[in-house]
Amino acid sequence: MIRVLMSGCNGKMGQMITGLVKEDEQVEIVAGIDTYTGISNTYPVFKSFTDCDVEVDVVIDFSNAAALEGLLAYCISKQVPAVICSTGYSEEQLQKIKEASEKVAILKSANMSMGINLLLKLLKDAAKVLAPAGYDIELVEKHHNQKLDAPSGTALALADSINDALNNEYNYVYDRSQVRQKRDSKEIGISAVRAGTIVGEHEVIFAGTDEVIEFKHTAYSRSVFGKGAVEAAKYLAGKPAGMYDMSDVIAF
Repeated sequence: MIRVLMSGCNGKMGQMITGLVKEDEQVEIVAGIDTYTGISNTYPVFKSFTDCDVEVDVVIDFSNAAALEGLLAYCISKQVPAVICSTGYSEEQLQKIKEASEKVAILKSANMSMGINLLLKLLKDAAKVLAPAGYDIELVEKHHNQKLDAPSGTALALADSINDALNNEYNYVYDRSQVRQKRDSKEIGISAVRAGTIVGEHEVIFAGTDEVIEFKHTAYSRSVFGKGAVEAAKYLAGKPAGMYDMSDVIAF
C-alpha cells in the first residue's frame, strides 16, 4: 500500500482525491497538510510540513504557489517524491522545482488529466504531418467564469507540444482585434472563452484547403485531474531523483 501525504487536503481537489483514494486498493492517504483544519478527515491534518510526523511514500500537492518552499524542503529532507499539481508559479519558483528534482523525484504537469496528456502526444504526430502541408493551426480553450488566467496553462502546453514538433518556428497570437492583416502561416492562434461553469474544454484545429481536422478534449468533472494525480503518485513512489511528467506515467 502506497502511503500518501495530501497537501491542500481540505481544498476542493484535496477532498476529491480523498474520496477517490477510498476506492483504490493500492494507495491510502495517511496524513494531510492544510492551513484550514475545519474539515474532519479519517487521517491527521497538519498546518505545515514541519509539523508532520507521519511516514509517507509520496506527496500529492494541490495547494498553492505560496506553499512551495515548505513542500520542497520537506521532500528533500525526507527524500519523499512529490506530485506537484498546483499552478501559478513564478519563473524563480519553477527554477527551484527544477533544482529540487536533482535531489528527489518530482512530477509536474500543466494538466493531470490522462486524456490531455495523451492529446499532447497525438498533436506532435499530427503537427509533423499537417503543418508542412500548409494547414493553419488554431486553439480554442473554454473555462468557467471564475478562472483568472487566460489562456489556460493547458492551452499553452498544447501549443508548446505542437511547436516543439515544428522546431519552435511558430509564434502565438492571442488577439487579432488590434491589427488588420492576413494570418501568417507560421502562427498558432489561441483563443480563450470564460463562461458559466465549464470545467475545461480544449479544441485544436488544423485547417487546410477544403479540409478541417479537429482534436478536442472535454473535462466534465474535476475528478479527471484527481484520478491522474493518484496514478502519478503510484508511479512516482520509489523513483530516483529526477524531473518526471505525465508522459512517463502513461508510458508512451
